[in-house]
Amino acid sequence: MQPAAPKSPAPNGDAEPKLKIYFLPNLLTAGNLFCGFVALTKIVEADLASGNYHAIKIALGFILLACIFDLFDGRVARMGGVESPFGREFDSLADLVSFGVAPAFLVHRVVLGDVFEGHAEWGWFIASIYLLCGAFRLARFNCLAALAGSGGGKEFLGFPIPSAAGLVASLTLLIIQLNEHEKSLGAWKYLLVAVLLFLSAMMVSTVKYPTFKSLGLRSTSTFIKAIGMALFLGLVLVLQERILFYVLPALFTIYLLYGFVRPRISRRVRLEIEEESEEDEESGGQGGQRQD
Repeated sequence: MQPAAPKSPAPNGDAEPKLKIYFLPNLLTAGNLFCGFVALTKIVEADLASGNYHAIKIALGFILLACIFDLFDGRVARMGGVESPFGREFDSLADLVSFGVAPAFLVHRVVLGDVFEGHAEWGWFIASIYLLCGAFRLARFNCLAALAGSGGGKEFLGFPIPSAAGLVASLTLLIIQLNEHEKSLGAWKYLLVAVLLFLSAMMVSTVKYPTFKSLGLRSTSTFIKAIGMALFLGLVLVLQERILFYVLPALFTIYLLYGFVRPRISRRVRLEIEEESEEDEESGGQGGQRQD
């Protein structure tokens, strides 16, 4: 057996390029993926025949926790100046599991099986629409980011898949909470089907959404706005069991509708809402190679 031929030196004597994998941002992305996997296992373990939604609640909690991990991994990478193509691709793979497969399987398991009883193929088909649209949205984002040579600037093209999953999860959690004593979702299950299909279309749409990448430790705010946000967070913490079920779907719904309202408001109001300065606007949003 002949020995392997030695590797030829790189052209022009340059060293071979090394793959940069930064620890903390990718650790957060791994947390996102882990939450998506745990959510899937809890959905499988759920005993819906007895009307017990405890396992489903845990799964919903892990999907929402994955949203938090996804919110911070990109920001940590940008704050440290450690954005990388590996981080972007790893993030998209994690997002497809946590925000694509898990919500689609959740709605199929909890809702579509009852809505299309006796015609299971329709339930599979509708759930697959959401999954496919989410995958196309992530692939489009990565292609546009690679073509632009940046992280896609300060706008998302189409509704972000983490926000879509957050809306599905928080709305399902609210419906379960409202119907907990009835041991069923009642007529609300038809609303979830409509929301799932609408979000599928919005993810592959051309509606633009702000990324809010400028929001972070370095962002500034007015005194009144800071007090208002502090009071709002305090109210949520104090009355979390009463209003948290309503606050989360409301926030995701407001973000969804904001994409339609955004082109119709003045530039000054839009910059005030999105916390962008004139310098940020002119710079074109450099950096950020990750999907938030």
